[in-house]
Amino acid sequence: MCLATVYAKNEPDSIILEYVSKIEVDGHQITLTDVMGERKTIEGTLAMADLTGGKVEINCEDVA
Repeated sequence: MCLATVYAKNEPDSIILEYVSKIEVDGHQITLTDVMGERKTIEGTLAMADLTGGKVEINCEDVA
């Protein structure tokens, strides 16, 4: 099983969500789901996904 940590691209130290197992993209809405089922939806675009390294970067305005 591959799990990822999702970061805000403009703030590389800013973790949006850890242990992400699912990413859904609908236009500019990105819904992240972690291994425990917690969901977080943010506005932005996918910048990079390194699946072997377990790292995803998202271009986003606000990280809540």
